[in-house]
Amino acid sequence: MRDAAGGRPRRRTNRAVVVGSGPNGLAAALTLAAEGFDVEVLEAADTVGGGTRSSELTLPGLVHDECSGFHPLAVDTAFSRRFDLAAHGLVWRWPEVQYAHPLDGGRGGAAWRSVADTVVGLGEDGRAWRQVFGWLAPRFGDISEDFLRPMVHVPAHPVKLARFGALSLLPAAVLARHWSTEEARALFAGVAAHALRPFSSPVSSAIGVALGTAAHTYGWPVAEGGSGSISRAMVSLLGEHGGKVTTGVRVDSVDELGEADVVMLDVAPAAAARMLGSRMPARISSSLTRYRHGPGVFKVEFAVAGGVPWEHEESRYAGTVHVGGSFEEVAAAERDVHRGRMPARPFLLVGQQYLADPTRGTGDAVPLYAYAHVPAGWDGDATAAIEAQLERFAPGFSERILARHVRSTAEMARHNPNYVGGDVVTGANDGLQLVFRPRVALDPYSLGVPGVYLCSAATPPGAGAHGMCGWNAARSALRDLGVATSPKR
Repeated sequence: MRDAAGGRPRRRTNRAVVVGSGPNGLAAALTLAAEGFDVEVLEAADTVGGGTRSSELTLPGLVHDECSGFHPLAVDTAFSRRFDLAAHGLVWRWPEVQYAHPLDGGRGGAAWRSVADTVVGLGEDGRAWRQVFGWLAPRFGDISEDFLRPMVHVPAHPVKLARFGALSLLPAAVLARHWSTEEARALFAGVAAHALRPFSSPVSSAIGVALGTAAHTYGWPVAEGGSGSISRAMVSLLGEHGGKVTTGVRVDSVDELGEADVVMLDVAPAAAARMLGSRMPARISSSLTRYRHGPGVFKVEFAVAGGVPWEHEESRYAGTVHVGGSFEEVAAAERDVHRGRMPARPFLLVGQQYLADPTRGTGDAVPLYAYAHVPAGWDGDATAAIEAQLERFAPGFSERILARHVRSTAEMARHNPNYVGGDVVTGANDGLQLVFRPRVALDPYSLGVPGVYLCSAATPPGAGAHGMCGWNAARSALRDLGVATSPKR
């Protein structure tokens, strides 16, 4: 190809197609577009964002996050430092209390941004809390630099990572013995339950340690205007780099994509295997189709008059409230879910994003985000169980409900096909798969087909609106193509 004047041949522009516009698909698209690729993102839904969508689901003017609501691991990453999303409208807002865990009788635990403030609130267990999180928090920037990458790499901070890893390898039930009071043990149970794993299983402390440390380092912020603001900022910046997003386009096979130098698939592993068909080596296809998904969630959005009347005072100021009672109760509920039984008193994750971001509500009405951990693919209705748990710790809650919006596990999967069986973290967080996802490989993003990569939350480092799965996958593609990346980090 020659320029218009018939002079020296112009270098051909590389073309990239990204299937799926979740935070990882958009991060991959941005990373490639910034290196001069002609990028197109194809999204099956009518709206972009995948797990970072927000909508008025109950009453007009109330903004609900449809999946990911809090973003402790998105604030300071290689991706966030490379791309200035703030210049495209993304504003982070923090609650006063990062997360809380109420107990019966108005008792409970609360995690503040400050380790010192958290220690004071935990009384006799404060020193033990500091022993775990006080050392990690000021070093978490370096630690997260390593664990937000694929497991097989030379660590940049081996000593810090080793201490973090020593705690993470423990079963949550073992690490919880570090604390003696119900308040501290329950506070840890809430973050450990984000793993959706039995507390007796190895490595079940890992996500709790990471999220707990992140709370003391970056806090648990929300995006002003809803998590959809993250997607809008990314799409806006992508447009500045010449990329485009097309919604309402379902892709069933890579054969539909035309000629492309790079294809990024922000899809579940089995879906990637189906899309590539016989092009994919049999051993890789077999690994991806055997990929294990975890338990599901049943989600209810509430419109609430005046907020939730928690008996535990600090829960009234917490962005996230973990509801499930004592450590033992949460452990029993998670064990039941893992075994395919629906617990009578499920563990709930409750989001009060409006406390940090008042623009989410209107007048006296505020949006409340609540989901229960349930068995994979469970086809029952958990609405009554969710409301009973809320009423238990916030008497009078039921009288404040103005409207509801309900999504079962099946509806979660229809809303986002990556959520197989209602699995919103795109994969079981058991020992081997937590470390080597989606399969054991030096390059976990490669699909064995030249130019085609997996970039969903099924790849390292896993779930969250941090975009690091997409960033890592795109950089893998750039290395394979021999493209020198921008020096800006």
